[in-house]
Amino acid sequence: QREFAESGGGLVQPGGSLRLSCNATLLGVDYVAVGWFRQAPGKGREGVSCLNIYGATNVAHSVKDRFTISKSNADNMIYLEMTSLTPDDTAAYFCARIDRCERTGSGRPFGSWGQGTQVTVSA
Repeated sequence: QREFAESGGGLVQPGGSLRLSCNATLLGVDYVAVGWFRQAPGKGREGVSCLNIYGATNVAHSVKDRFTISKSNADNMIYLEMTSLTPDDTAAYFCARIDRCERTGSGRPFGSWGQGTQVTVSA
């Protein structure tokens, strides 16, 4: 079984918003560093935003002031609130366990990946 199950992606117009969810029931999210990553067609996977083990967050410069990561310890869920979306945000989005949450909004992922959820921003 996968540690993570992402959902909430879809087709949205430029300027729109989406909220992605990541079910981490198998792992639990208490005192675990986790991050959201994305992979656009033909590009490598990049970190978008992360939470450290104490719940503090960091976000990549490219999505600063537009994306917000959060979690619910009670529900073992991780969320990514995305606003002011642009076509450059089009990608498959994944959540993953990471070694640490860096100021870049990313960290070294390890463990299994979820299946991802596709976000397409297009008019």
